[in-house]
Amino acid sequence: MRRHTIEPRPGWQRTVEAQGLVYPLTRHPDDTLRPYWDESGYYVFSLPEVEALEETVEELHGMCLAAADHIVTTNRFADLGITDPRIAAAVAEAWHRRAELPSVYGRFDLRYDGTGPAKLIEYNADTPTSLVEAASPQWFWMEDRFPGADQWNSLHERLVAAWQKQAALLPPGSPLHFAHSAADEIGEDLMTVAYLKETAEQAGLDTDWISMEEIGWDPLSGRFVDNQLRFIRSCFKLYPWEWLTTDEFADHVLDTLDNGGGTGSTLWIEPAWKMLLSNKALLAVLWELHPGHPNLLPAYLDGPRELAHTTGYVAKPLLGREGAGVTVHEPNTTSPAPAVHDDENPCCYQELAPLPAFDGNHVVLGAWVVEDESAGLGIRESAGLITDGYARFLPHVIL
Repeated sequence: MRRHTIEPRPGWQRTVEAQGLVYPLTRHPDDTLRPYWDESGYYVFSLPEVEALEETVEELHGMCLAAADHIVTTNRFADLGITDPRIAAAVAEAWHRRAELPSVYGRFDLRYDGTGPAKLIEYNADTPTSLVEAASPQWFWMEDRFPGADQWNSLHERLVAAWQKQAALLPPGSPLHFAHSAADEIGEDLMTVAYLKETAEQAGLDTDWISMEEIGWDPLSGRFVDNQLRFIRSCFKLYPWEWLTTDEFADHVLDTLDNGGGTGSTLWIEPAWKMLLSNKALLAVLWELHPGHPNLLPAYLDGPRELAHTTGYVAKPLLGREGAGVTVHEPNTTSPAPAVHDDENPCCYQELAPLPAFDGNHVVLGAWVVEDESAGLGIRESAGLITDGYARFLPHVIL
């Protein structure tokens, strides 16, 4: 794994926008616009490195599924902050009937510097983003810059194949709706959903488009409807389950949930059991089940324990994205561990393992799975230790 600098392609912004990346720039606090898609640098991996990382990702995915089963079978929903019995029951039912429910993708965030085992930072298997840039613009960048080279990137083909395989699980006779929140101002959610919709159409599915805010409720039929007043039988939503089950229409969501077998009126993708894999409590459960595993960092739910004195720790809200609410705590060897556990805002406390720096840039690997298989890589860089909304995306190549 190496980082190289390179001169960006002439007209790179127009090029990536035409390839679906309509948010190539990020507005910073000083009101300047700086590249989010940053092709002034790129990363190089060897084929053996990528093959080893693919094996790691698939092993981690299997461990996460086993951890989800442990949470359900031992009724540890409260550890994830899921205290509403109806929500816990919906998640448990979805887990037990998961073979009947479409499930498409997820993204592992990994700490890796090319010299040791990759370490799991977190797993987002409900509403992961940065998919468009990983699947499309970086592939075309490689073809322009390194024709004949290779890339850890089979995302597009695997997504189309996943929709083809799972089409039989969708309710017949109605389109699969694709929904994002209109509150997204930069276009990332919109284009992520648009890209997934395109892969479903290439798989032969009948699709339609709607924003979450446009979804209506028909009190006469007791069903969700689209803006043409058609029943919404299935919907891919880039909208977290923790919002879907707590907002104004949460009761209707639970009342009409198709959790497999067509017993309800609306099937949501990703399914409710993905709440188990997009919660930072998963990190502590994994460490409890696999202590000392080379691809895991020590993590706890009841406080930082020994981490406060030894390595330091990162406190992560159980739910959150783009580094929101994450705090970094250096080791303190002279005073007792702080009482940082907060029942109102529960956290996971994970060992501080600073992201590796390449040319002063802190890098995290976003490794994708489609269904249960490794499918691709996206790389983000940040100025600090937390990968936040100001991070940059850099392409990669296998040489």
